[in-house]
Amino acid sequence: MDRRPHVVVVGAGIVGCAIAYELARRGARVQVVDRRDIGAGATQASAGVLAPYIEAHDGHALLELASHSLELYDEFVSNVVEDSGATVQYVRSGTLEVALDEAGLAHLANVERMCSGRGVEAELLDAAAAREAEPHLAAAVRGGLRIGSHGFVGARDLTAALRSAAIVHEVSFHTATAATRVAADGEGVRVETAGESFVCDTAVLAAGSWSGRIEVEGAEPLPVRPVRGQLLHLGWPAPALGRVVWAPGCYVVPWSDGSVLVGATVEEVGFDERATVAGIRALIDATGKVMPAVSEASFVTARVGLRPATPDRLPVIGRSTAIPGLVYASGHFRYGVLLAPLTAALVADIVVDGGGPSEAPDPPEADPPEADPPEAAGASEAAGSPRAAGAADAGSFLGAALRATAPSRFGAC
Repeated sequence: MDRRPHVVVVGAGIVGCAIAYELARRGARVQVVDRRDIGAGATQASAGVLAPYIEAHDGHALLELASHSLELYDEFVSNVVEDSGATVQYVRSGTLEVALDEAGLAHLANVERMCSGRGVEAELLDAAAAREAEPHLAAAVRGGLRIGSHGFVGARDLTAALRSAAIVHEVSFHTATAATRVAADGEGVRVETAGESFVCDTAVLAAGSWSGRIEVEGAEPLPVRPVRGQLLHLGWPAPALGRVVWAPGCYVVPWSDGSVLVGATVEEVGFDERATVAGIRALIDATGKVMPAVSEASFVTARVGLRPATPDRLPVIGRSTAIPGLVYASGHFRYGVLLAPLTAALVADIVVDGGGPSEAPDPPEADPPEADPPEAAGASEAAGSPRAAGAADAGSFLGAALRATAPSRFGAC
């Protein structure tokens, strides 16, 4: 008799695949179900930027989560590549955030002070130094901030590698299988789909923007909504960029073949997954203000993904208050790729090791980001172990941040 804990993960994006892989590595028997193919949702439209000190600089809880997850990334990718045998583009060449006016320069100075206070290396550059670092920058650029620990990862390749690595650990994947309902089933959980039901010890709901559309017995729908993000893939004129360039209204990510990804819009349009002329134009216009060479770029394709956002822009990670055997891992908004290693470790801590963040009804105050970072308006322990050991220590900043992700903050979920 197989005595391994049996887990069904609902969702095969990068978060769901990372969870499945980590659970299986720790000895669980795992099945993954998804209404689409592997990584076919928000993941396929992600540029894979790993930049917590830009993305989350003004959100205390989010910054703790994102910075800790970045610390896990080296070992996370190494393990996945070793188990899968796949090649994953993973580059930690830093970011250069640029300013076009006095307000932008003041913002960069604030971020530099925040980084300094956390012991993170960040260098303010004047206009000449910024253009020396990236020759494509326009004369209008007033200065920049270089953060060397940042980088990017190929989100689609990493997700495919996670699938392959998970299969090595006997995970089974069931695509074109849309979960419709999760209910208690004796001491376990039943995940219902249109064609069959999966009965397991624990279910993990990691279905991204569709998480709120899956009925949970005895619970209110998870307050996750889709936010459309459009991304451009362009052939870029020489010389190639040396790092991610972040600017008002856009970011530009260099790839090993010399092309770039330009992201990304932030659009409240429901479940509309169309690429639009307005979205593409907004990204090209924003890029042109800082790098005029975009006019010489060739158009490869546009990608669209629906990012799962919660009202406070924090993810939901933890046990359901309605079904003890249900664990949520959703609402990652545009931080899913960045937060995947930490989310996987936390869910495995909860499911396999019985740990994880406290579900205190009154979590410590954690300010969400006051405003979106500039996109188009559109060791666990020091060594970087994939485990989140000690992460939810009540006395730690990270522990407070993790408690702020508890499903209980949204009532009976």
